Amino acid sequence: MEGISSNLATYSYIALFLYSLGGGYVGLIAAGIMSHLGDMNIIISIIVATFANFLGDGLLFYMGRYNKKDMHKYLLKHRRKLALAHVLLKKYGDRIIFIQKYVYGIKTLIPIVIGFTRYNMQRFIFLNAIAAVAWGISVGSASYFAGSVLVPIVDYLGDHFYLILLFLAFIIWGTWIYMKKATAKKK
Repeated sequence: MEGISSNLATYSYIALFLYSLGGGYVGLIAAGIMSHLGDMNIIISIIVATFANFLGDGLLFYMGRYNKKDMHKYLLKHRRKLALAHVLLKKYGDRIIFIQKYVYGIKTLIPIVIGFTRYNMQRFIFLNAIAAVAWGISVGSASYFAGSVLVPIVDYLGDHFYLILLFLAFIIWGTWIYMKKATAKKK
């Protein structure tokens, strides 16, 4: 039984790392809850998620900076979203690196757009590292300490799986509506 628990914890950290390369919100929240239950270590979870989040955004920046031609091919359908990300970058400046860590829908676009610009790479790496640490600590700690509230909710949702699907559909729909309105042509 201990072998299964050990393997679960090991593979949980690997899954958290891979998931956090592209964002990691839900993965880190799950790791916080599992840490609250004693199945994972919250410090290791925060370190793994933070490092992966930092690395993922760095890779997106790098791809935007050095593979512009190839990236444009894949992003043709998302031109208006890229324009929105560029406007947000101009409006918020350096703060957008921190903001994008918490906003679903622009998380992957902002580092790519910053890579497209002449933004200083060392500055991006430095600010991205600080933002990733702040994101990891805030989300990881909040989910760990909210575990006593979240565990009964997760248990309830486990018994009523259709509510999870309904919630996810609502989140996807809301994000789609927001992106559609934010990127709509002004008349």
